[in-house]
Amino acid sequence: MLFMVIERFKDNDMVPVYRQVRQNGRSLPDGLRYIDSWIEPGFGRCFQLMETDDARLLQEWVLGWRGLGVTFEIVPVVPSKDTRDVVAPYLDMAD
Repeated sequence: MLFMVIERFKDNDMVPVYRQVRQNGRSLPDGLRYIDSWIEPGFGRCFQLMETDDARLLQEWVLGWRGLGVTFEIVPVVPSKDTRDVVAPYLDMAD
């Protein structure tokens, strides 16, 4: 499954988190895969796409980031391509 992880940096200060990543890497447990990430221009939020079959690994990963002034929102997501396949049979139906 794919998950969009939305990190919110306290006071828009991402420096403690970046320092941690530089020193220790992402500290991902086995079975949790980082795909890519994007940062807001004002440094308020980071959007990370992660993949795992076990949501508990996300919980384990989040616990490892305590005390760095970051909070997490974790949202399961479905790729648009897959959603188009689900919706396709309904496109020609009469309302």
